Amino acid sequence: MSYSQDACATFSNMLGTLDHLAGKAEQAALGDDILAAKLAEDMFPLETQFRIAINQVILALVRTCGIEMPLDETPYGSLGEVRERLGALRKLVEDAGQRGWIAVESEVDFTLPNAMRFVMSAGDYLRDWTLPNFYFHTAMAYALLRRDGLQIGKADFLPHMMRYARAPES
Repeated sequence: MSYSQDACATFSNMLGTLDHLAGKAEQAALGDDILAAKLAEDMFPLETQFRIAINQVILALVRTCGIEMPLDETPYGSLGEVRERLGALRKLVEDAGQRGWIAVESEVDFTLPNAMRFVMSAGDYLRDWTLPNFYFHTAMAYALLRRDGLQIGKADFLPHMMRYARAPES
């Protein structure tokens, strides 16, 4: 598999996780106020955890796949809106897998808002920057929802693994 196929598969799986978590929160009637929940005062709230995870995927597609689209900068107002955005992005990721991506060795050069600059290959960018940040914000969303009473466990973080489940051998 190519680096782009690996990235798209991972994005699809974990965007599905975020949608699953938001859906369970809706079903549990946690209410949209849950989007303001924080783990610590100096950390982003749940809404921003969802938005940053989504924006990591958008940035990756812009930088490596040539898709032109703006980041989601407006805060989401409801779990339903989060789910709508996740669904649209999952479709975009699916379509991105059919596009021409830059070569794995191609240079990706980006600067963070704090003026810290990074230059690395496209493969290194996805492996060392995008995916760790994407997983971090996905895990923070999971932790916030669990801490605030949503009945979830490890299977809810990796629901895509169920396609590999088999009955135990006897």
